[in-house]
Amino acid sequence: MSRAATQRDARGFTLIEVLLATVLLAAGLALAFATLRSATAMAQRGEAIAQRNERMRAVEGFLRRRISSAQNIAFATDPSTQRMYRFIGEPQRMRFVADLPDYLGRGGPYLHDVAVADDGARLLISFAMVQSGQTVMESQARPPEPLAEGLRAVRFRYRGLDEEGGLADWQPQWRMAESLPLQVSIEIETAQGERWPPLVVSLAQGSGSNAEGQEMEPLR
Repeated sequence: MSRAATQRDARGFTLIEVLLATVLLAAGLALAFATLRSATAMAQRGEAIAQRNERMRAVEGFLRRRISSAQNIAFATDPSTQRMYRFIGEPQRMRFVADLPDYLGRGGPYLHDVAVADDGARLLISFAMVQSGQTVMESQARPPEPLAEGLRAVRFRYRGLDEEGGLADWQPQWRMAESLPLQVSIEIETAQGERWPPLVVSLAQGSGSNAEGQEMEPLR
């Protein structure tokens, strides 16, 4: 009896047992790799979302600081009336004067030209020095700086005062180039259909006058 039991114990695993163990091991490894891939993909998506949100906050913060600090300084003159251009607001472009931070140049008042390019795919900004109410074109002007790319649509809107002195409705065009609006709104949609939180900026020196009959010649 002892010899028979010893022979059975020494026989080892059967082929079915080996195959079953192999299948279980393969299934465990596949589950482990799938879990690892899922965790890696989630981490990468989370990092991409964090980077996108950080970029969005940086762009919105930059635009908020630049627009809110717009000054009531002229950067061009209407040749027919000699009236001064201080703010030009269009659906996809705006121009105004604000002090340039030292990390972007030599400081002082600069024309800020914020424009939508490539059919709404990019948001750009360029700078030009302003002296004595005129824009100074430098011999080696810097190319426009990209603020945001991979976009589907960007829309600018402007708000001032109505005839009764209350807040007027949002307008796609700022008609009174001699004065600054009270508020500027920027709406951005990415190529993936994601909408940035609407950016509404109040201008510290905005007078809000956008009355009919004061429209000036377009400046290009």
